[in-house]
Amino acid sequence: MRNEKEIIDLILRFAHADDNIRAVVMNGSRVNPNAKKDPFQDYDIACLVRDVTPYQQNMSIPPFFGEMLVMQTPDDMGDAPTGNNDHYIFLMQFMDGNRIDLSFHSLAVMEEIISDSLSLVLLDKDGLVRPLPQPSDVDYFPKPPTAKQFFDCCNEFWWVTPYVAKGLWRDELTYAKCHLEIYLREKLLEMLAWYFGVRTGFQKAPGKMGKYLKGGLEPELWALLERTYADAAPEHTWDALLAMGELFRVTGRRVAAEFGHNYPEQDDRRVTDFIREIRRLPRDAQTFENRE
Repeated sequence: MRNEKEIIDLILRFAHADDNIRAVVMNGSRVNPNAKKDPFQDYDIACLVRDVTPYQQNMSIPPFFGEMLVMQTPDDMGDAPTGNNDHYIFLMQFMDGNRIDLSFHSLAVMEEIISDSLSLVLLDKDGLVRPLPQPSDVDYFPKPPTAKQFFDCCNEFWWVTPYVAKGLWRDELTYAKCHLEIYLREKLLEMLAWYFGVRTGFQKAPGKMGKYLKGGLEPELWALLERTYADAAPEHTWDALLAMGELFRVTGRRVAAEFGHNYPEQDDRRVTDFIREIRRLPRDAQTFENRE
């Protein structure tokens, strides 16, 4: 596997040889001083160019960087190309394990690229890039929720919860799992990010999809989070759904108390009782009676 110096040297060799490229900036975890280094971190490379057109659908570019495992060009995906001349990107996964996300951007959007706090200038041929602070992940710290954001998160979580229960009762595995793992999980992770912020003084990043949450949660809450992941067994998925509700409740109440927001206790209690009744409901039932 090629090391970081070899990959950076290769990128710079490519950029130096192309007069259209005027600057190169690296973003992402490779420049994050708080990210643990590992062999699979992407190289997020932004080339600032006079004209993006020469790179669009130019399949002579990827082979320069190595033997390809699989590649994607998002700007070409969908029913028709977007025709956007401000940027173009090659997402390249190589056989040796390295991955380079190589993007080309018009000089007109330079400020947008370098405004990311995780930015390191690798090349500036004309001195166009203003001095940047040392890279940090400050832009990725969670921010305290407004009352509206908190309400919306709670409302969506408890609104979607019965969908999972109905899907489980009907033996509709994919329906139940999609609502659990996509919609509910998204809101749970949103709440956990706020809770992580409270625990860390909003001075650390929970990471993409909460990958660093473990370092900011109490062991008992991390164990509860683990219980929200289930296999395909319906009873295990029921248990995961209830564990998800419990974790949302515990962290939601604490976030609410921290910022003076209102946690929807009535929605929580009624929905939780409602899904417990669904779980007890015989599979051949023709009617439903909520015995609250």
